[in-house]
Amino acid sequence: MLHKLLLVDDESKVLDFMQSFLSLEGFEVLTAQNGIDALNLAKMKKPDLVILDWMMPGMNGIEVCRELRKMGPIGIIMVTAKSEEVDKIIGLEVGADDYITKPFSLRELSARIRSVLRRMDSSIAMNHSETIEWKGLTISEEKRKVLKKGIEVALTPKEFKILLTLATRPGVVYSRLQLLRTALDDEYMNDERTIDAHISHIRKKIEDDPSSPTYIQTVFGFGYRFGDE
Repeated sequence: MLHKLLLVDDESKVLDFMQSFLSLEGFEVLTAQNGIDALNLAKMKKPDLVILDWMMPGMNGIEVCRELRKMGPIGIIMVTAKSEEVDKIIGLEVGADDYITKPFSLRELSARIRSVLRRMDSSIAMNHSETIEWKGLTISEEKRKVLKKGIEVALTPKEFKILLTLATRPGVVYSRLQLLRTALDDEYMNDERTIDAHISHIRKKIEDDPSSPTYIQTVFGFGYRFGDE
């Protein structure tokens, strides 16, 4: 079955260019030129992934991204002319899975699309199983247990929630703020660095070498991800 993409950009020439290439790459491609049309199409056609331009008149890409996230699991790649680190972090914090900065090659875009789709497929497979298993680590949400090579690891409730949040979407980068919101229920919203302390404690418990982690990787300037990129 073809993966369905929704391209959102207010420039028709850009849409035509991307649509032609991605169709040849084997994707089913839908297009929209503004945020409202994009959300309506997403509700009706349920695309697997949305390529979303940040700078659009009216409803911008950040606002659209927030609304898309309310619709359930859907991949989102932000397209932006902004190259500042803070702008990239904002995009990730509102729910984007990845971002690409203009100008970019269509082959790079295709590669990023396939990378996000692979991560989503992996996440779906994990969510349909009772446990998450990876490189000797077993995480059971139902039993609230973590095993390392068959031996139970004692994590605090907060540590377990952070690890589970990361592990259910392997490869996806979470900012500290995202982990505060999704794993710790905003409890420490004004102190993002508390996540660093929790990550350090988790690593000491599950990693063979916490200074060279296998499970929880640091993405410098952004946050953390579970597993390989």
